[in-house]
Amino acid sequence: MLEGQVVKLDRGFPLVKTETGEELRCKHATALVKGEKVRAVIGDRVLLDVPRGHDKAIISEILPRKTEFVRKDPTERALPQVLAANFDRVIIAQPLADVNMRRLERELVLAHETGASVAVILTKADLAESDSDIERIAGEVNDLVGPDDEVLVVSAGEPGSIESVRSLVAPGTTTVLIGKSGVGKSSLVNLLVGDHVQETAEVREVDGKGRHTTVSREMIEIPGGGRVVDMPGVRGLGLWDAESGIEAAFSDIEELAEKCKFRDCHHKGEPGCAVRRAVQDGDLAQSRLDSYHALRSETAEIKERREEAERIRSRRGHPRRRG
Repeated sequence: MLEGQVVKLDRGFPLVKTETGEELRCKHATALVKGEKVRAVIGDRVLLDVPRGHDKAIISEILPRKTEFVRKDPTERALPQVLAANFDRVIIAQPLADVNMRRLERELVLAHETGASVAVILTKADLAESDSDIERIAGEVNDLVGPDDEVLVVSAGEPGSIESVRSLVAPGTTTVLIGKSGVGKSSLVNLLVGDHVQETAEVREVDGKGRHTTVSREMIEIPGGGRVVDMPGVRGLGLWDAESGIEAAFSDIEELAEKCKFRDCHHKGEPGCAVRRAVQDGDLAQSRLDSYHALRSETAEIKERREEAERIRSRRGHPRRRG
C-alpha cells in the first residue's frame, strides 16, 4: 500500500505523486465510486494499491481532508461538490478594470467557508485608465472584503507586485487560485514561476478579456515558494452550507452585531442596532452590509431546500453524496 497526493486532474485519470516522488496514473476502487460515489479531488491524500500487470494504480482510500473547497453541484438540486482539498490559502483573482462585485462576494464566502487564509488579487492593473481609477477600485474592493483579508493590485509590468503575490505562497504551503475565465490566473502563475507553464489565450487589448484555456487542475511548484493550484474558470458559484463562511467573511459585522440591543436584531431598522450605527458613522460600508443581507437570505433558502431534498432522499433510501 502506497500513500500519495493527487497532483493533477484532467479529462483522464487522476495523477498521484507518491511519497517517493513517483507519479502514477490511477483509477478509483469500485468501492469508492459505488454507494456514496466519492472521488478524489486535486490535493487529496490517498492510499494506493499497485496490482501486478495493471497499467494503473488503484485509489483504495481517500484520507481525511484538512480543508476542502465546496460549492453546490451545478448538475444537482441540492448536493455539494468538492473541487479541491488540503490547501492553506485561497487567492481570488478579479480583473481590476472589470471587477464583478456580486461574484466577488460569493467567492469570498466560499473561500472563507474552507477555513483557509484568503486574499484578493486585482489583476491587469495596466489596463486601468489612470492611477486614480486603480485607487478608487481598490478602495471599493477593500470596502467589500473587510479588514481581515489582504487585497493586492497586480500588474505584469511591475515586478514588485508579483513578488507581493509570491510572498503569499510560502514554502511548504498549497494555494488554490480561483476566478472566472479570462481574469489572468494562468498568466499570474507563469509570472510566479518565471516560465511558460500554463497556456494562456490571446487577450483583446480593448478590455483585456479572453477565452478560458485551463481545462485541468494541477499543482504547480513555485520556485522558492509553495504550490499553486490554478483552478479552471468556475462559472457556477452556488453556496453550500455557507453560514460559517459568511460569519468569517463578514466577521466585522458579526462582531458589531454582538453590541446590538436585541439578540435577534436583523440590522434593518431595529432600535439600538450597532451595525446600522456603524454604517451611519462611516465605519462600515453600506455595500458590505447589503452583500451580507443578500447572502444570508440566499443561504437560508438553500438550507431549506437542502433539508427538504435530504428528507426526500431518506424516504427513497438514497445515500447522501459528498465529493
